Amino acid sequence: MYDWTPLAPWALTTTALVLLFTQAWLSRRQIAQLRNQLKERCDTLGRELHATGSGSMGVGHRVVACERQLHELRRLIDEMRQNDPLRVSYDEASRLVELGADIEDLMNTCGISRPEAELVAALKRRQAA
Repeated sequence: MYDWTPLAPWALTTTALVLLFTQAWLSRRQIAQLRNQLKERCDTLGRELHATGSGSMGVGHRVVACERQLHELRRLIDEMRQNDPLRVSYDEASRLVELGADIEDLMNTCGISRPEAELVAALKRRQAA
């Protein structure tokens, strides 16, 4: 009968090497799969980030445009207030009341109705009191 004992270390070493190479091959395969998954995820996140950035820039441009319109509207409103003939009439009527004008003078000079002239006079008297 043949004695296998001297071959046992070689058999164990060969088996260990086969298992080691098999494990290394499986590990490389798994690492390659994980790299591919990571690359796909990075690409997806990059596209999402780009879309989010583009959307934010679009919203930013719209906000800037709205702010410009708001400033323009405020300027127009201020201009309309300054050039409003009724406001000028009321300001003039208020000034005339301070100088002692009566209701008839207010109606004739400023072109306002009697109730408006009475209201301006009453308001000025109340402010003076």
